[in-house]
Amino acid sequence: MSIPQTFIQELLSRADVVEIVGRYVQLKKGGANFMGLCPFHGEKSPSFSVSPAKQFYHCFGCGKNGNAISFLMDHAGMTFVEAVKDLAQQYGLQVPEDDASPQDRARAAEQREKQTTLSDVLEKAGEAYKKQLKNSPRAVDYLKKRGLSGEVARQYGLGYAPEGWRSLASVFPNYDDPLLVESGLVILNAEEGEDEKRYDRFRDRIMFPIRNVKGDCIGFGGRVLGDEKPKYLNSPETPVFSKGRELYGLFEARNALREHGYALVTEGYMDVVALAQLGFPNAVATLGTACTAEHVQKLFRFTDSVVFSFDGDAAGRRAARKALDGALPFATDVRSVKFLFLPAEHDPDSFIREFGKEAFARYVSEAVPLSRFLIDAAREGCDLNTAEGRAHMASNAKPLWMQLPDGALKQQLLSEISELVQLSNRELSEVWNPKPAGSGDEKQKRYSKDSNSYNKFGGFSGISRKKFAPRPRSGGRALPASRADHATRILLGNMAALEVLSAEDHTMLCELPPPHGPLFVWLERQLHEHGPQPWVALREGLQGHEGEDLALRLMADHELGDAEEADESAAELRDLLNRMLVERIKIQQTEAIAASKADPAALLLYRELQSRRLQLETALSRAE
Repeated sequence: MSIPQTFIQELLSRADVVEIVGRYVQLKKGGANFMGLCPFHGEKSPSFSVSPAKQFYHCFGCGKNGNAISFLMDHAGMTFVEAVKDLAQQYGLQVPEDDASPQDRARAAEQREKQTTLSDVLEKAGEAYKKQLKNSPRAVDYLKKRGLSGEVARQYGLGYAPEGWRSLASVFPNYDDPLLVESGLVILNAEEGEDEKRYDRFRDRIMFPIRNVKGDCIGFGGRVLGDEKPKYLNSPETPVFSKGRELYGLFEARNALREHGYALVTEGYMDVVALAQLGFPNAVATLGTACTAEHVQKLFRFTDSVVFSFDGDAAGRRAARKALDGALPFATDVRSVKFLFLPAEHDPDSFIREFGKEAFARYVSEAVPLSRFLIDAAREGCDLNTAEGRAHMASNAKPLWMQLPDGALKQQLLSEISELVQLSNRELSEVWNPKPAGSGDEKQKRYSKDSNSYNKFGGFSGISRKKFAPRPRSGGRALPASRADHATRILLGNMAALEVLSAEDHTMLCELPPPHGPLFVWLERQLHEHGPQPWVALREGLQGHEGEDLALRLMADHELGDAEEADESAAELRDLLNRMLVERIKIQQTEAIAASKADPAALLLYRELQSRRLQLETALSRAE
């Protein structure tokens, strides 16, 4: 959304930077200003000054400075739009949405209200779980045996869900409230021909509240006290919680990330609290899913260095390989991404307890850099002593290298890969990007003679369109080659439509294979940083991006100013995304069935996927 500058000025005039900063930093009056320890770098003597007169903060140690909005962005990891909305809500202001239709504004307001209500429900459940922990000697004893102190348990808000099937009924008198189901706290089992059955999702488990970067409770993770299955259970996808976008412990670790200089990404929430207990409070964890590009993007709001920690077994290598895919688009020349592989018999907790903090810190410093892991992943299974093996490696390396942003790192890796496959940089580039068939010099000269040059929009001018037959058209427009193409063109032409998509939609689009997925990640980043932009502005920003060619092809008619070009309807986009989600869920169901042979918990996932698939297919049938 585009926010008027006049509103920003009014918001800053009402906001008290001392009050905003004081919620996160302990401030003491010092003359005309307030002083405290800088939250952006480690220090023992206060050098962080907040001026009530100037409504400005400044650190004399690290130089960080700004106003209330920039503080929320830098300290809480919010985007500009998120910080403005959060600040406006605190002071009872409504962010102008002049560029949105009344229906869109109503829908957005309803969504914000629903998110606030669900978070309140989850917070209330979290408080109840914390009280239950104090009353359960068995749960307290379990945490003590894992080496956790009461201080760490309080810091992370740990609790306990009792054994009963309807324990939350004592917390929420209206146990039939639909919000309990929608928040994921209660399961509704409504089999045909039988009465509805409601029961608590979490029973006899240690409870780990999951918070967003603002500190709101958005879900829970539960761990059994014994060896029952499933050992770990997370909240389902809800309007406030998406596993593919959230990281456990990020809210609690945000200050430690700056103090330690890096984020340590682990595989479970028990790893996070155990590492905090042992002196590494800068740890976070994915929530039972592979590390995504959105996870990495969120981490880089807080730090420029990320270390992924995985077990040294085959499963750990596979998880690291998926994390590599998520990290590549953000591996700029000023960021560091490393991969830490512990011995197969250890997780971070057990390693530190056996070998000590210093040994673990040394392991972290010696972790495998992204460049080396990329090379290792590309050459795996390839015999570089043979031409076939070198060709295989070149093929493996291409999709990895292409995801890297332009810069020195990308060029150096091109040279390393070229040397290993025994081709020059130019030869390897030609292999990866072959010229189209029939694009010889003679034909190129004839083409240049018979057509006009590129017009000011980057498309071909009128003569060239007459010389070459267009692709098949429907309603005066070239048809995209796939659903992903179609979604890309709709959202490039109407960027504001991204704001009303669900977390499920965002995750699916951003996880599409290149170039579509990286293009959607880039588009979301532009939306967060600059608000909705017209295609002509997006086109300029896409120069050099791996998705540029795709975008130019799909928007060719638009960039030529075709009068018949019109915004795609919301209903058309919704129908398209629903069909893509159904296909995605089918693949996930197949994977869940295969995984159920070794993990019975996968059957629960399969049933949840089936329920979601039926919802989508019902919506599609109604729309037809």
